[in-house]
Amino acid sequence: MSKTELRAIKGDITKQEVDAVVNAANTSLLGGGGVDGAIHRTGGPAILEECKQIRAKQGGCPTGEAVITTAGNLPAKYVIHAVGPVWHGGKQNEQELLASCYRNSLRIASEKQLRSIAFPNISTGVYGYPKGKAAEVAVSATKDFLQHHDTNLQSITFVCFDEENYELYNQLLNKV
Repeated sequence: MSKTELRAIKGDITKQEVDAVVNAANTSLLGGGGVDGAIHRTGGPAILEECKQIRAKQGGCPTGEAVITTAGNLPAKYVIHAVGPVWHGGKQNEQELLASCYRNSLRIASEKQLRSIAFPNISTGVYGYPKGKAAEVAVSATKDFLQHHDTNLQSITFVCFDEENYELYNQLLNKV
């Protein structure tokens, strides 16, 4: 794991110059609000076209899973669409489903031999996942994946849209 840098920044996921940005997608893969809408708007129609092809082949993307498409007009090479869980008080396997989003995104990045990936704060917007709990799952699942898988990833960035998430991720990443 020592070869992979983990960091948090406050910024816009659509401006990240990385091999892949992760989209906090919904099961339809047809775009939506928040991060999903921003990625689709900025990336342009090529992303939606590939999402439609994936839907035709497999019927969307289940919660906890991830798929990859072009990044269209984004500065990244790819978009990995990960479907996070809606928060139901932690009683519907939300923690495992969220961890699965991160693991599946990292698995796809590893399979594609990508060197850099940027994650948004999956499920913390309209899906209502508590920010602190989501940050703990994200960092834990990422570190666990890196400990158990050989990967080309050199940097993993958690791109935080707001100050609260930025502080939460920095606290978790700077724990010894």
